[in-house]
Amino acid sequence: MLRRFRGGVHPPENKNATRDLPLRPSTPPPFVAIAFAQHIGKPASLMIKPGEKVLRGQKIADASGLVSVPVHSSVSGTAKTVVQVRHPLGYMMDALRIDNDGQDTWHPEALKKRDPASLSSQEIDRIVCEAGLVGMGGATFPTHVKLQPPAGKRIDVLLVNAAECEPYLTADDWLMRENAESILRGAELFARTVGTERIVVGMENNKPVALASLKAAREKLSLGKVEILPLPVRYPQGAEKQLIYALLGREVPSGGLPMDTGVLVHNVATCYAGYEAVAFSRPLTERVVTVTGPGVDRPANLWVRIGTMAGHLLEECGFAPGRTRKLLVGGPMMGMPMRDLDFAVGKGTNGILALTDPADHLYRPCIRCSRCVDGCPMGLYPCFLSNLGEAGDWATAEQYNARDCIECGVCSYVCPSRRPIVQWIRLEKAELNRLRSTAK
Repeated sequence: MLRRFRGGVHPPENKNATRDLPLRPSTPPPFVAIAFAQHIGKPASLMIKPGEKVLRGQKIADASGLVSVPVHSSVSGTAKTVVQVRHPLGYMMDALRIDNDGQDTWHPEALKKRDPASLSSQEIDRIVCEAGLVGMGGATFPTHVKLQPPAGKRIDVLLVNAAECEPYLTADDWLMRENAESILRGAELFARTVGTERIVVGMENNKPVALASLKAAREKLSLGKVEILPLPVRYPQGAEKQLIYALLGREVPSGGLPMDTGVLVHNVATCYAGYEAVAFSRPLTERVVTVTGPGVDRPANLWVRIGTMAGHLLEECGFAPGRTRKLLVGGPMMGMPMRDLDFAVGKGTNGILALTDPADHLYRPCIRCSRCVDGCPMGLYPCFLSNLGEAGDWATAEQYNARDCIECGVCSYVCPSRRPIVQWIRLEKAELNRLRSTAK
């Protein structure tokens, strides 16, 4: 029985600009800037020298711990120097600039086919790690770590997140339309790795073509046990905890993880990349990105090389800087504003959005209307938490479960006073994490 999670909203979908645009390769960039920190955890460690020739799919930086993954070159060419690119959160980070030679020559190790059925769970996990896979829905948690649940955490459901509930974005929609078989094969590999046979695909019912493609792939691959469940459209349906409750009726405890309920969640793009890595030895060097919004004249769903600069993509899509008022990495609800174009596409970049509405930074005091409380899918008191954030009262914010916020942005969306509620709570969470790390 499908359920409705608490709270949530129905923002305008605004997907029409790219809903009917098939995937196509983006124009090869003249250079890429591949960041060493495209994942949660320790940045990868550079392992080649400036001036070296590199091939596409070649490892250029290795994992520097358990919660870390390697990064690979997305083009063939010459490694130049370490440069600074902007993280979606605003700070600058190290990246390797590689000048593209235009040959797109693959590294020999990235051309080897394998028989996935002959591989053990440990081998699959090692391949996934070496391929640099992370959660591609935006969280960027290293995939191989998720495939190794701690002792005592039994996984009985592999949940494939196909919701793509953010307005404007259609990257996952088109990935499912064109690569449904690979997505289901990848999900099957992940399920086998964690020792479960139950696979559930959850998606919103505004993607009928993708739904039909997945069902056709299920029949073709004889995966009759795979459950493909369409859900009513409601934001944030794609948040892990809300999707788990809607599909399975299980509630993730405060401060807990999906695996605490026996569930492992992977985005459709991660499942696709997993199959590519295991079956064809392909490391993660490109992903699908939706470039859209009223500030571009030629919106598109593009296969984009990791490390491509935002300015290159926007120019390809007819960027109109004169009428654009805000640039976002991601969708309008959870996306991060781009301060400039010094941003390189990373493994978690699913969209770049150019908005023309005037940016209204003026906000008024809270009028205690409780709309944010009614809309919060986590059952928090966002208005109170935002006041604590504004006052810098981190201790009280922790007592009121600020860490449980999933940063979906519903509170800011419904606030009649235009308060930056989710931004204040993000600040609280960052400060609480900083205080925790300095206390160790």
